[in-house]
Amino acid sequence: MNSTFLAKKTKSISETALELGVSEATIRNWIKTNLLYLAENKEVTQDSIDFLKQNIVGKEKLLSRANKKQKDSHNHQLLSTKIQQKINLQSDLEKIGEEYENSLSDSYKNKEGIYYTPNYIVRDMMKSFDEDPSDKTFLDPCCGSGNFIIEAIRLGFKPENIFGFDIDENAVKITKKRIFEQTGYCSENILNTDFLKQSVTEKKRFDYIFTNPPWGKKISKEDKQQYSKVFEAGKSVDTASLFFFACLSLLKPKGKLGFLLPDSFFNIGTFEDVRKKILEYQIDRLIDYKKPFKGLLTKAQAIILTHSKPSEGHHTTCEFNDKVNHRIQSSFTENPKFILNFQTTQEETNLIRYIYNLPHVTLKNNAIFGLGIVTGNNKTICKNTPEEGLVPVYKGSDITKKGLKNPSCFIKKDFKNFQQTAPEYLYQAPEKLIYKFISNQLCFYCDTEQRYILNSANLLVLNKDFPLSGEKLIELLNSDFMNWLFRKLFGTHKILKSDLQQLPIHFGYYEKNSNFTESKFLDYLGIKKSNETYVLKQ
Repeated sequence: MNSTFLAKKTKSISETALELGVSEATIRNWIKTNLLYLAENKEVTQDSIDFLKQNIVGKEKLLSRANKKQKDSHNHQLLSTKIQQKINLQSDLEKIGEEYENSLSDSYKNKEGIYYTPNYIVRDMMKSFDEDPSDKTFLDPCCGSGNFIIEAIRLGFKPENIFGFDIDENAVKITKKRIFEQTGYCSENILNTDFLKQSVTEKKRFDYIFTNPPWGKKISKEDKQQYSKVFEAGKSVDTASLFFFACLSLLKPKGKLGFLLPDSFFNIGTFEDVRKKILEYQIDRLIDYKKPFKGLLTKAQAIILTHSKPSEGHHTTCEFNDKVNHRIQSSFTENPKFILNFQTTQEETNLIRYIYNLPHVTLKNNAIFGLGIVTGNNKTICKNTPEEGLVPVYKGSDITKKGLKNPSCFIKKDFKNFQQTAPEYLYQAPEKLIYKFISNQLCFYCDTEQRYILNSANLLVLNKDFPLSGEKLIELLNSDFMNWLFRKLFGTHKILKSDLQQLPIHFGYYEKNSNFTESKFLDYLGIKKSNETYVLKQ
């Protein structure tokens, strides 16, 4: 960092986010709620950053992510000294790697996206190598303490043909020592460097690249844009996506690429462009490993592909919930946003195609969506008993398919200082649909009493020319079949607007039926339930 930067009285939003260890969206919210201030140049004043760090962080729940950065930390220099001593004295280097990861603070691991891959996952991802690897090259671009690299040695890769990069100097030392203990070879191919930077100029190409890339590593918006341009990544600029594009650029024709990724990589819109790119290549396996990382609610899933075009009718092996099925790879291209919904069998995929071929409408361009209220500090602002001047506000947990629970949360009617609200006219609509946001189940309620909702719920208001009333629409959306369809297509734990807009609404059911029953709805669609799934009626 140069003296000019140190002397700056203001910082950009991205620089401020990096300093405080939070997202740029969080910084914008803090500006909106006057916790940070902008100078005339539209940058954040250093004085307000310093004041927030010294006087608010650690004392306000609003800043829980920044609190974590302040409270949850480690002395990296002291830890490095201890690790070096252990490397010199101990022989169980795998255990040292585990101890080192456990010694890193959660804030450091989150910032750098560091979660070392358990050996059982490493071995499973690399179990299907079907050729002699002794003359092949292997790369782990973010090698950590070397689990993928040690497995490559066990499989027969020569140590001189194995390469690795990592930004953590201690991890590199552990990996190099593990290679030496396994083979007696002092590797100079394991480098302490930033792989994304290295990959831009790297000329070497590799036969196998297997890794667990950093998930959500914090890098500046400017760097994301630059890498996106270099790798033609489109809008998929999360670090996991950028690592994928970078690795693909270094993979030899017919080479193998294996990535362990968060489950969001496979289904949310942020990763649509990278999924579209993936489908240009032969996908060998898609694997679900459930939740292997302590402290992370995110599921881990893997993709193994070959750097060649898929043959017509190529089947991808899909492993989910300890079951194996085979999907025609091209069927993924039919999904909204190129979602890789490998929890869905080929038979179920065929049924979904049939359902979409029936007459239907969607909510896209047929409804206005709105968000629940983000107060910025629910603990301080929300009251659990009604008082004069307060209005009831409903949480996602208050919404059930049978109706609304009694409100347990009350807020002031003046919303101007809240971080986020929908336009007032949406809350006041004569009829609106409110629904749980954090959920893997569709759960809607038709509100005709102009109620307010918190951000654990969202809303939509139908266009006047929509062919169904709100009451009839929620009967379809809350049905068992539509919930099955939602899970099989999207498989998320959030009910996203972009996903709801893709669901088929079979309005024709009400042209033949005045009320809703599940059995009549299935009859109308020409399907039946069978062993927790659905099949066409014969």
